[in-house]
Amino acid sequence: MPAPRTRRTAAALVTGAALAAGPTACSDYQTPSSVTSKAASAYASATADAGRRLDEIKGGVDAKGSVRLGTPATGSDGRTTVEVTAENTTGAAKSFAVQVDFRDAGGNLLDAAVVTVSDVAGGATKKGTARSTRKLSGDVRTDVARAVRY
Repeated sequence: MPAPRTRRTAAALVTGAALAAGPTACSDYQTPSSVTSKAASAYASATADAGRRLDEIKGGVDAKGSVRLGTPATGSDGRTTVEVTAENTTGAAKSFAVQVDFRDAGGNLLDAAVVTVSDVAGGATKKGTARSTRKLSGDVRTDVARAVRY
């Protein structure tokens, strides 16, 4: 769940954008609080969706300590990507599902994504790429929220 600070930051960003754009017609106008509510809901939804995807994995074990992230980069489409490296310390091939949280410099949640790194050979590492679900701006940082090996 996003922290209350995340909702306030999202609210400030969306409210500022809504006020800058201004109403186009009385019937289309949304109050800043309704826009803010929708933005907070979108962030909560991204995190909840990522959590649900990991919760659906049966027989998985916590593997957060076996996953490393590279340096985030923003593409020309405005979406942020980060390389995910999964290390399989078992003797058999395993797959990893990793929830990556995208945060601003203040630690506020901007987005969440799940990446699967499939069929990592026993004793080996394999890479995948996590990609934000929306355009992000500013100094975006990433962290592994959850990782499951199965």
